[in-house]
Parts: sequence; structure tokens; C-alpha cells
Amino acid sequence: MNLNVEIDDNSGFCFGVVFAIQMAEDILNEEGHLFCLGDIVHNDEEVARLKAKGLEIIDHDKLKTLTHTKVLIRAHGEPPETYKLALDNMIELVDASCPVVLKLQNRVREASNKDEKILIYGKHGHAEVKGLVGQTNGEAIVIESFDELDQYELPSKIQLFSQTTKRTKNLYALKEKLESQGVEVNFNDTLCRQVSNRDIQLRDFARKFDVVIFVAGLKSSNGKVLFDVCKEHNPNTYFISNKTEINPIWIKDGMSVGVCGATSTPHWQMEEVKTHILEFCDLSNG
Repeated sequence: MNLNVEIDDNSGFCFGVVFAIQMAEDILNEEGHLFCLGDIVHNDEEVARLKAKGLEIIDHDKLKTLTHTKVLIRAHGEPPETYKLALDNMIELVDASCPVVLKLQNRVREASNKDEKILIYGKHGHAEVKGLVGQTNGEAIVIESFDELDQYELPSKIQLFSQTTKRTKNLYALKEKLESQGVEVNFNDTLCRQVSNRDIQLRDFARKFDVVIFVAGLKSSNGKVLFDVCKEHNPNTYFISNKTEINPIWIKDGMSVGVCGATSTPHWQMEEVKTHILEFCDLSNG
């Protein structure tokens, strides 16, 4: 079978995830074990690779039982109570919070300290969003969809923030919707530009191919956002979380195939997907 399979050079880990994984690997290489509060990245394949090196994923309930140990804070960041707990329990935190997230946390905390009403556009229960709400003593309103606005009696003036990985057009549409309802919006564009720029890059990438295979973890919010971008610009875009989910009927002889992924998708996994496509297509041709 004659195929052209190309990996998107701009896809793969963002700098925040690279930083967190590098910190984890450095400690694992030296000590052979490290606790991590939550999945270090929303990609099961990469988490499994690091678990094999000695990374142990824990939740907040488990954290409460630990003392005198070392725990990694992932790129998503954590609320203030996590740091207080660590201090009380003599836990050494290896803080790999993304600088973009930390800057956002600071801005949210400053607004909260001024008693301003805060609205956060983000995914309910997401680690980054929990960290942001924690800066407001739990008082911020969180909405994941515009329909949720109807559940609240909104104040006349509001500070609007966003989870760093939401889509640019949706955030600006939310601002316009609030203003159309008579709300004065103090707008904070806190989106990660590495993510929002990838949105633009992926449009051009997706259009170049007959078929696009988008690789991301099922828990990745960023993956869902960027997959939708690809799907908008190439209807023949398919989401997979690992190579075994590729359906051979998607790909026919002579096609061009683009492989891309989220900011939580390791480059080695996209390479693995490319190899798998070429191998099973060779087998079907034989």
C-alpha cells in the first residue's frame, strides 16, 4: 500500500508538561521512587511508562496519610490547602506547577483578595480549575458550558478568568454573552499561548491530509479541544488514545495521513502510531 504518513512537528508536550516529567525522571533516576499527586499528565501511556520507573500516583486522601516524604505537584497546580497540608505533615513538595498556571493563580487570588466576584470558565473537577477555585476560598463560580449561566444570579460586575487550555473563540464568545446580559466584564485572557497557537497551527495541518489521526489521553481536556479543531477543518479526523484503536477501514491506498496530538501527548506515542499505520497497511497489502 502506498501511503504518506506525517507527524505534526508542533504537536506533543507543552513546556509545562516537559518540565514536570523531567523533574520526575531526574528524581526517579536518583531515588527509584516518587509520589505524584494525580496523573502527572493526562495520558495513560506516558503515565504507565513513568510508573514502570517508580512513579506512584496518589490522590488527596492518600496524601493526608503521608509524612516525611517527597511528593511531586504536577503542572496543573494545586490549591493553597495542599501546601498547608504538606507543611503540617513534613512533606517535601517538588513543585512542577506550570508558570502560566501559577501566574493565573496569582491573578485570581489578587482579585479574590479585593472581594471581586469571579467567574472561571473551565472543566468542573479539573485539577487546574480546583487550584484556581482554591485561591478564592471556594467562592468563585465555575461554568463549563454557557447554559450553566442560567443557574446563577450574576452580579452587575464580574472578573472573568479561564482555564488555560480552553478555546480562544469560546472564551471571547462567553465574554460577549455576559456583556449582552448587561454584566460589566473585567476580562482576563489567561489562555496559554502555546495551546492557543497550536489551535491555529492544527487548522493548516489538518487540511493537508486525506485522514488525520489525533492521539490523546481520554482525560485530556486539551486533547478534546484540539481534536475538535482538527475535526472542524478535516471531517476525516479520528480520535485514538493508543495505536490499537486505529481502524484499518479509515485508511486506503494512496492516502495521505496526518498524525497529531495534544499538549499531553508524548512524541514517542505519535511515532508509535505512525509505525503501526505503516506496518498494518503493509500487511494488508501483502
